[in-house]
Amino acid sequence: MEPVHASVLPDVPGEKTKISTSIVDTASSTIQTFAPTKKIHQHLCVFHFYADDMTRQVEAHHYCCHLNNEMRQCLIYDRSEPDARLIGLEYIVTEELFLTLPDTEKPLWHSHEYEVKSGVLFLPGVPGAVERQELDQLAKTYGKAIHFWQVDKGDELPLGLPQVMMSLTRDGQLYPNLARDMESRYGVTFEKERENRAYMEGLAHGVHPKANAAGIGLKTVLREIECKPSGLPSLEPVPRALT
Repeated sequence: MEPVHASVLPDVPGEKTKISTSIVDTASSTIQTFAPTKKIHQHLCVFHFYADDMTRQVEAHHYCCHLNNEMRQCLIYDRSEPDARLIGLEYIVTEELFLTLPDTEKPLWHSHEYEVKSGVLFLPGVPGAVERQELDQLAKTYGKAIHFWQVDKGDELPLGLPQVMMSLTRDGQLYPNLARDMESRYGVTFEKERENRAYMEGLAHGVHPKANAAGIGLKTVLREIECKPSGLPSLEPVPRALT
């Protein structure tokens, strides 16, 4: 069964925003600076799939800012409209930084080379020549993405454990209906962009064998353990009641 675009999913439960809430929001927005979010300078659009289930593919709109020239951080939404749901985040690093990571960490990161060179990763509304200049650099990076809201299941609220997400790495993985839907809504053609980006070289050392879940699956699990004592009596866990 092919996935359905997030725009047809249920609305978030709860009352509509009240006028009094809107007034407070407006007042605070004129006083507070929102410095971290004001650094967001880029909208990247692509697809993610769950690290333990490639059949679960979701549209992922990244709103990103640079921390420095080798790392950026992105908020991920299910769409680009004002009512978009914040579903996750992604950290993006250069190949050089990725190679410094411990081998146990590398499987949590995915490569961007195929996404860029295949045409499926794009910057909505940005002219092609400018877009390709940025994407040529992005093709040489890795990302670590975590989703908190499983919108593909129709969840009305962010339920369950955070999920590690992966990227497309070869032809034939992306559901055709998702590709057609995005191409139609944004006026892009993935195959044409593939041709336009054929000159891009990608990762200097090739895709690392431990990246992209090391070619297998990764699943987030929750395990109950004893809480490590803080050493401060006032902060110790409350003893469990006997049953």
